[in-house]
Amino acid sequence: MRTFNLFISHSWAYDDQYEGLVNLLEQKPRFRFRNYSVPRDDPVHNVGSATDLREAIKQHMAPASIILILAGVYATYSKWIDEEIALAERGFVGPKPIIAIKPWGNKRISDRVKSAADKIVGWNTDSIVQAIRELA
Repeated sequence: MRTFNLFISHSWAYDDQYEGLVNLLEQKPRFRFRNYSVPRDDPVHNVGSATDLREAIKQHMAPASIILILAGVYATYSKWIDEEIALAERGFVGPKPIIAIKPWGNKRISDRVKSAADKIVGWNTDSIVQAIRELA
């Protein structure tokens, strides 16, 4: 069975959504993944400059073949989600596909994330996993 390498872009201010998504993926039968996201306790949060932080995030993203973005409207205001989108699009040898996930109960998503996404899915395990399999 294939293991998918994922980077989940998120804001720690909304970590319940991040944890919920990870839980959905972990509970999916016959689906394996490695999570290359930046964990809350990772020292990357304490790097010196914005350039250092960008490089640290890039290091986490490098092994991922798919970028998942929790696409709540908060993403519109996140400088770091913009940086992660830019890295996914232009920071590696080739672009990394982006899947935008509408958080549970959200009707609207960030225009920035919507325009960058290769695929937009709802908060549904089967839809998310199918998109990962299609784009990986």
